[in-house]
Amino acid sequence: MKISIIGAVIVALFSVQAYSENTLVPFPIDWSKMDQSMMDLSGYLEAPAGGKGFLKVKGEHIVAGDGKRFRIWGTNICGSACFPDKDVAPLIAADLARMGVNCVRFHHMDSSSGRSAIDLSRNDTRRLDPENMDLFDFFVAELKKRGIYSNINLNVLRKYKEGDGVRDYELLGIGKAATYFNKRLIELQHEYARQILTRRNKYTGNAYSREPAVAVVEMVNENSVLEAWVTWRLEGRDDAAGHPWSPLPVSYHDELTELYNDWLVKNRSAEEVAAIREESVVSKNKPIPRLKPNQFMAASALRFHTEATFYMMLEVNFFKGMKKLLQDELGVGSILVGSSDHNDRLCGYLHICSNLVLDLIDGHGYWQHPQIGEETRIWNTPMVNSPLDSTVVQFARTPVKGRPFTISETNHPFPNEYACEGYPILTAYALFHDWDGIYWFNFGSGRTGEPKDGIQKNGWFDYSNDPVKMTNLYACGLMWHRKDLRPAMQRVVRSYDSKQMIETLRVDPRWGPFFTFKFPRSAALRHATCFAFDGSPVVTYPPVAPPGNIQTDTRQIAWTNADKGKGLVAIEADYIQGLTGFVKDSAEPLENIEAEIDNEFCSLLLMSLDDRAIRQSNLMLLTATALSTNTGIEWKEDRRTLAEWGHGPVLIEPVTGTVTIRNLQRAKGLSITPLKVVHWLLLRV
Repeated sequence: MKISIIGAVIVALFSVQAYSENTLVPFPIDWSKMDQSMMDLSGYLEAPAGGKGFLKVKGEHIVAGDGKRFRIWGTNICGSACFPDKDVAPLIAADLARMGVNCVRFHHMDSSSGRSAIDLSRNDTRRLDPENMDLFDFFVAELKKRGIYSNINLNVLRKYKEGDGVRDYELLGIGKAATYFNKRLIELQHEYARQILTRRNKYTGNAYSREPAVAVVEMVNENSVLEAWVTWRLEGRDDAAGHPWSPLPVSYHDELTELYNDWLVKNRSAEEVAAIREESVVSKNKPIPRLKPNQFMAASALRFHTEATFYMMLEVNFFKGMKKLLQDELGVGSILVGSSDHNDRLCGYLHICSNLVLDLIDGHGYWQHPQIGEETRIWNTPMVNSPLDSTVVQFARTPVKGRPFTISETNHPFPNEYACEGYPILTAYALFHDWDGIYWFNFGSGRTGEPKDGIQKNGWFDYSNDPVKMTNLYACGLMWHRKDLRPAMQRVVRSYDSKQMIETLRVDPRWGPFFTFKFPRSAALRHATCFAFDGSPVVTYPPVAPPGNIQTDTRQIAWTNADKGKGLVAIEADYIQGLTGFVKDSAEPLENIEAEIDNEFCSLLLMSLDDRAIRQSNLMLLTATALSTNTGIEWKEDRRTLAEWGHGPVLIEPVTGTVTIRNLQRAKGLSITPLKVVHWLLLRV
């Protein structure tokens, strides 16, 4: 059965039109009609959220109150969007439920602009904004009604003010790293946690500490003393203040050095301290200086390991203090997360180890995160041509044996022109690795940004205005909830002792993201992988896979032709088959799908909708996506730097060509229905 694709075919936000060539066409999403889409994944959600009790960690996975496995298909909602008006909050909650979202990560709630959990009218940051928090309470209750859990982030973007009693507050910015060791900052974080988590939500009747619809409480965002050490941000500078990633102010640098010297006396022998002092070339009446990154390689194991252990213990003690506050004092029943492993250019193993005092391990990662400043720059290349640098490999370095693993931030950020590949590839491999959750970043405005005059446009991370990402989120949500791909047959465990973990901090970055001798990156595309801290004997690692043909051990995912610059990821299982990448030049027929596509780059997914194998299905969905961009966007000659951001409406590249549906047992009488609202074809036998 051959199907000619004319225009864009995807899921229900679209009206199909005829085009003779792949010109870009406007495709604004009309959120007022989203409830008309036949794609509705809300049936996979159990309402109300938390109806069977709190989510818990059991072994390596998250389970619901009844003990059944629970996988998070989540989204981030950020800043002002955490506090929607009451007339729109129920609509957003319903939108998310239809998309299959079962958990919202509330991020940037403590922002210093727009709507915030913090009362921004004051000269301190010590009071919650009563009106905004009432909006938040109402939104959480609406989500709960529909089976959607909440993930509450505590310290993310808080900028301190004069009335907070914070030293050098105007130089501190958001205080990354300092939030782990400065007593006043820790006091304020504890105070804020008490205010948020003891607050009684009048719409649910529960305090947040005892609200079973709160899945996770996350303590700090992308914040690590160890990372700050390796990236020069523990150095004292007052001339680069205010930026989230700026170095510590001088007074905090000095405080940290004093804490280090006090810790040395209490935790190392007099002989060891004397040896470190001698190596530091500093007299007895002066504090021992801390190492700078350009001194790492020359430092002795004693000095380097001692200082690394000090920073790790700062993190561990902070997390233990927060855990004691939340669980013992406030009675929080939710899963606790410290911070995320978020920088694959550095080795985060020691920071991950710090997080083991809590419940699960989390990671952040993006394909080619843009450089954001006066100009937007991005490498703007397809991930299918770089399997060994992919987000899949990036995330595969983080999971720890015996703990659940979630991804709480990920995306193919705009203006990357190959973003249609992002959702299908990562979702498929996340199922293969048997990870416990994905929160896509970031939902954005959704219906609150509904266009009146075509003003919707794509942003760096917001996906709710992007018909390509929205389409794939629906289709991949079905893949995720239905568990369409099998977990790996083999798991490769990398094992380290404490000395090995510390040494990875000064390993050449070219060894990343695993920083492990003889461990091939391709292993993460063939088998599941995790690591342990038990120092057990090293297993024999799998051999390097050929770059042009890397297949999972389940034989359900194949990453091919990357060595030719025509990368393609093929997914082949009973309920889903798909081709993502350079389909035109590289695609070989799958069991049930063969494509002759005009577009050089696109993503095609064929899915059963009646929970029968495709060959037996009476109802199937064909999803086809390619480029999404802004009207009026202009690139500089390098095709990596934007000259003009562009404006609404969003434009798409229609997918054209022919798809042949093969080997159907029920092909007689097949009817085809283009679905309006996104890019889909409904195939009914």
